[in-house]
Amino acid sequence: MTAYGNFPGSRPRRLRTTPAMRRMVAETRLDPANLILPAFVREGIDAPVAISAMPGVHQHTLDTLRKAAVEAVSAGVSGIMLFGVPEDAKKDARGTAGTDPDGILQVALRAVREEVGDDLVVMSDLCLDEYTDHGHCGVLDADGRVDNDATLERYAEMAQVQADAGAHVVGPSGMMDGQVGVIRDALDQTGHEDVSVLAYTAKYSSAFYGPFREAVGSSLSGDRKTYQQDPANARESLRELALDLEEGADMVMVKPAGPYLDILARVADAVDVPVAAYQISGEYAMIEAAAEKGWIDRDKAVLESLTGIRRAGAQMILTYWATEVAQWLGRDAGRG
Repeated sequence: MTAYGNFPGSRPRRLRTTPAMRRMVAETRLDPANLILPAFVREGIDAPVAISAMPGVHQHTLDTLRKAAVEAVSAGVSGIMLFGVPEDAKKDARGTAGTDPDGILQVALRAVREEVGDDLVVMSDLCLDEYTDHGHCGVLDADGRVDNDATLERYAEMAQVQADAGAHVVGPSGMMDGQVGVIRDALDQTGHEDVSVLAYTAKYSSAFYGPFREAVGSSLSGDRKTYQQDPANARESLRELALDLEEGADMVMVKPAGPYLDILARVADAVDVPVAAYQISGEYAMIEAAAEKGWIDRDKAVLESLTGIRRAGAQMILTYWATEVAQWLGRDAGRG
């Protein structure tokens, strides 16, 4: 090839020559501390129940949940987000099992705090969908629509009982208008000023939630498009963000993660509070299914997907691979 002066004078490939070189110049680093483990605990079972659409993920008993929490601590995971799965007979129109101090989620919160104390940030899903017989995230009005303001009253009750049970962080995920402010007030008025609110700020109405509905035994018929965000909209998420921050959110979240990296990047650029992203059940299931078919390298795909979420601006990532990936990262750090 004919050389023209110093052509090519700039050779970016020089910084990709060896694994050590690539590691040294990496712009994005994934650490166990970035990871949060979502976990399901089911009432009335004496052994874990496999979730068919999420290979490797189970509905826990209280005993196996305790073990999962200890394992997460040992791996260096920062937090655990708990979802309760009540017995079907305990579901009703108002989701009263969600505010029962002896409901499955509150029992699980106490069990995990008893097991790991403050070594793991214990988070609770604050939503009614697991506990309602209609499967929606709130109370229905006479026309069968979710009543925003009546639902807020229920969320205030949930915040109190979850905090009483030991939650360090509550995660309101129902996308009701005004939910963060109502929950913040409820916590402050009941002596729980130190309990943080992780706002599900941009939660989109997504096709990727399917496996999760099996995981929580959802009773939903219809959809949640009147309260979750439209996947076509981006500016709307920034409006939701401004409202959540004004109402007192300590941390904010984008959900799902992978299909909404553009939203995640815009949120991360706009705020000075910690930003989370939830790599949801459908994202997990797709990689596991493709890997099972031999179409992709599972472990590399898992790490690439998480690195992309981190690169887009997430400081915290909720992922069902949290403990496993944290163990990988710990081994790699040990070799270093």
